[in-house]
Amino acid sequence: MTHESLHTKSKQYEVKLIDANDTYLVRHPILRPEKPFETCVFHGDNLKTTIHIGLFIEKKIIGVCTFMKNNNTLFSNINQYQLRGMAILTPFQKKGYGNAILNFAEAILKKDNTVIIWCNARKVAIPFYEKNNYKKIGKPFNVADIGVHYVMSKTL
Repeated sequence: MTHESLHTKSKQYEVKLIDANDTYLVRHPILRPEKPFETCVFHGDNLKTTIHIGLFIEKKIIGVCTFMKNNNTLFSNINQYQLRGMAILTPFQKKGYGNAILNFAEAILKKDNTVIIWCNARKVAIPFYEKNNYKKIGKPFNVADIGVHYVMSKTL
């Protein structure tokens, strides 16, 4: 399914589909600030099934998230997407923009009959995902050079 025409616009911001290259402008400073720029490029970024979403204020990108068709064996349903690279530039955090991105993505994925969205959430992001009805699954694990993570999921 193509999603090029989808977008959400309010007086404060616009949420729309973007290219993988556009995500790096926010991923790098937020998710990989002390690492080489290439570390914010994910395997699968350019697959046809991958969805990249950006949130813009006054035509400037301030938030991004990527959703990849990727099954986790913790879940029996095959209609799964993995949420990756959720990032909001620091001055714009805790203002509801992450929620807007998730709502936009979940509407798209629901239309594509996705049943489960899952992610490897950083420990610091757990409260954000819990507020958006994601649940922790299993025990924490460490991602080298990044820190403690939990698998979290949401059924659509």
